[in-house]
This record gives sequence, structure tokens and C-alpha cells, in this order.
Amino acid sequence: MQHTNFVNEHFASLSNRRHYFLDFKRTVNNSHYIQITRSDAQLGGGYLRSSVVVFEEDFEFLIQAFSSLFHAAAYHQAGEVQVHELNRQAQAESGIKGWPVQLRPREKMLEHGPSFMSDAELIAMLIGSGSKNESAVALAERMLAEVGGDVGELNRLSIPQLCRFSGMGIAKACAVKAGMELGRRVFNV
Repeated sequence: MQHTNFVNEHFASLSNRRHYFLDFKRTVNNSHYIQITRSDAQLGGGYLRSSVVVFEEDFEFLIQAFSSLFHAAAYHQAGEVQVHELNRQAQAESGIKGWPVQLRPREKMLEHGPSFMSDAELIAMLIGSGSKNESAVALAERMLAEVGGDVGELNRLSIPQLCRFSGMGIAKACAVKAGMELGRRVFNV
């Protein structure tokens, strides 16, 4: 692994004998990685260094691992908390209700109006809810991606065709078709 330069570096010292370096680096092929180095002073002089490298494709994994660790540490004062309980709670907060208020579609519409919203967010409002594994916004984004981002093409899909999207049932498909039909009627198309 050849690196051309440091993008960023942080240093911390817990004592005169142990130092930590956190480096964000770029490789020759312009990908990124994080290198965490611990440097321990030796009795005879010099330092013994140990490093861990995390490549760009594993950043999400590292962040999730630290997030779980910090979340567990935050609950440490409450007594012993089981990891499966923390995961259950995190899943409950993973839907749109777990998003920051300013990013939630309904609140965004109330604050800024419908013209400020993306097509996916508007369709998500029609869908109403997602599933345990996918928010309504993610479902709408997936549906739009399938039709090349063309809302008109999405409108041309029948209710059975809409129901072929995982997470779309008859009620959600009917709501989307009703919203599309109202839009058509407003513009007499």
C-alpha cells in the first residue's frame, strides 16, 4: 500500500510513554484509509509501534462498531444492558421517527411546503409507512430508481405492477395511484 499524503492527522498522549496517532490518508489510486497507531516508549529508548488500518470500504462498519460501543457505554450506568436489547431499541429508532426532525417528510412539508420536497419524499407521504427494514422514503426512492426517476413513468404503472415492489401492498399502491390521479386532474392532463 503506497500512500501519497496525509489528509488529516490527530495526536493524543495518555502519558509520557504511550501516544496515539489517528491518520486519515490517501493512496496513490486516490482511495482513502484510516490508520490508528499506538506508540509505546521502550526502556532502552525508541518506540514500539502498532497500527491498525481501516480501508474506505470498511468505514461504515467501523462507524457502526463505534456507535454500538458508545451506545452500550452510555447505558452502562443503568446496569447491565444486553446487546440484543440495544439492537431492538436501535431498530425501533431506525425508521423515519428516528430521523432528525428537520429531515422527516411531514415536518419538512409543514416547515417549507411541498415544493421544497423531493419526488421520493412526496411519494413517501402517499405511501404512509415503510417496513421494519426500509423507510417509506427508501421504498419510494427504490421505486423511482426502477423507472429511471420518471414520476410520469411511475404513474403509468398499474396497481398490480406497483404491488410487485417489495413493501408495497394494495393499500399503499392505491394511495399512490390516487395521489397521481389527483395531480393529473388538477392539471387536466
